Amino acid sequence: FCVPAAAAGGAAMAPRPAAPRAAAAKKTPVHLKGRKKPVWRFTLNLSNPVEDGILDCSNFEQFLREKVKVGGKAGNLGNIVQIESLKNKITVTSAKKFSKRYLKYLTKKYLKKNNLRDWLRVIASDKESYELRYFQISQDEEESETED
Repeated sequence: FCVPAAAAGGAAMAPRPAAPRAAAAKKTPVHLKGRKKPVWRFTLNLSNPVEDGILDCSNFEQFLREKVKVGGKAGNLGNIVQIESLKNKITVTSAKKFSKRYLKYLTKKYLKKNNLRDWLRVIASDKESYELRYFQISQDEEESETED
């Protein structure tokens, strides 16, 4: 079985010109100076416990400022990490990579320190935020225990 050179894509066949891409026409040059650096921003919604008066938002913010480690040193925030509170929300913004899981760890540590860990839990409400919620204790279980 023999295949002609032209059909096999040999030298006799001319390369086909590529179709112009729409995105290539709109492509703008990338300047390294104007390129934005990524920013990690996470929020903690503390509205439920703060409204009930069992958690102090400013105290928790101060705890985060003291405990967040940057470069292996606690309390070394500098210009890299900013912690801000607006009403019942705390926002943590970082110029360097910052783990959302680390923020959850510190929140749990604060709750344990203030003996609130038995009543509150940290739940991810979306990709970039956590929310403090009460544990759901069903009334049916309590009623069935008292009847026995």
